[in-house]
Amino acid sequence: MDVRAILVGLAFALMWSSAFTSARIIVADASPLLALSLRYLISGLLGVGIALMLGQNWKLSKAQWRATIIFGILQNAVYLGLNFVAMQTVQASLAAIIASTMPLLVGLAAWVFLGERLRPLGVAGLTAGVVGVAIIMGARLDGDVDLIGVMLCAIGVIALTIATLLVRGATSGGNFMMIVGLQMLVGCVALSLAAFLFETPRIDPTLRLAAAFTYTCLVPGLAATVAWFWLVNRIGATRAATFHFLNPFFGVAIAALMLNEALGTSDILGVAIISLGILAVQISRQNKT
Repeated sequence: MDVRAILVGLAFALMWSSAFTSARIIVADASPLLALSLRYLISGLLGVGIALMLGQNWKLSKAQWRATIIFGILQNAVYLGLNFVAMQTVQASLAAIIASTMPLLVGLAAWVFLGERLRPLGVAGLTAGVVGVAIIMGARLDGDVDLIGVMLCAIGVIALTIATLLVRGATSGGNFMMIVGLQMLVGCVALSLAAFLFETPRIDPTLRLAAAFTYTCLVPGLAATVAWFWLVNRIGATRAATFHFLNPFFGVAIAALMLNEALGTSDILGVAIISLGILAVQISRQNKT
């Protein structure tokens, strides 16, 4: 792995983790599904525009179209849609911790359902991840935690896991910026329909909403997605996923810094264990590759 890939990977982890804090700010002043659909409309149009300027087009292969639609629905609409709804009542740090278990779930699902052999280090990583989550949730559930919100976050990360497994390698072959823009527009359509059916639109114009929304559109929404696809194309999905082990640390740190969310000893211990578990699983799968 070269220095450029390492730097992009670190930037991706930081941008991805910051999305939960900015989302928490947004849903305080706007209805979540409406806000997220607008975010995807703006980010998607920017992505398609940049792709056209780069000489890319929407003549994608069947596998790329399949990946675009699956990611647009499962990742953008279901995963992020449920997280935005949940963060009306769930702290950004807890949502980030739940979402960061995705690499563990991918490793587990590939082992159980796809017959992918998992080395002892990977099994130890999965076990550590379960222990870390149990430590955090055990401490949090003793407090004032919205269980429905936690359940929505859990369903969301399962949807993201399924999407990741269904489209492994399907985004290769060029036009990756166009794929980024189109899958966001797919998410926009799905979320707009959900907002129309299930939500009463609400926007309270504030400076912090404008700042958080702009940041979410440009950084986690567009730049982080581009960074991820760039990493996958340059070093492969398995190696790129190794950077996810930083997400629990970054997620809780940014939430504590920007939102003053309290962190207990159990949270810090659980995050450390989950991060080590993610790293162990990814190293195990990388060695196999």
